[in-house]
Amino acid sequence: MDFVKLLGAATLIGLLTACASPQDRAAEAQEDAAKAQENIAKQRLELVGKYQACIKDAGADQQKAAACDSFLKAAQALN
Repeated sequence: MDFVKLLGAATLIGLLTACASPQDRAAEAQEDAAKAQENIAKQRLELVGKYQACIKDAGADQQKAAACDSFLKAAQALN
C-alpha cells in the first residue's frame, strides 16, 4: 500500500514538472530577449553620445563632422 502511494506521488510530481517546463523555458527566453534589447539600447545610447561629442569637437569643420556620421549610422543600424 505504501509503495502505491509513493509511486502515485512520484508520478504526480513528474507530471507537474513536465507541465511547468515549457512555461519556464518561455519565461527564460523572454528574459533573454529583454536583456538583448537592453544591451542594444545601451549600445545605441553610447554611439549617440560619441556622435554628439564628435560633432561638438568638430565645430565648424565639415569634414570632421562628416566623419562623425559613422557613429550615427552605426546607432541607426542597431535594431
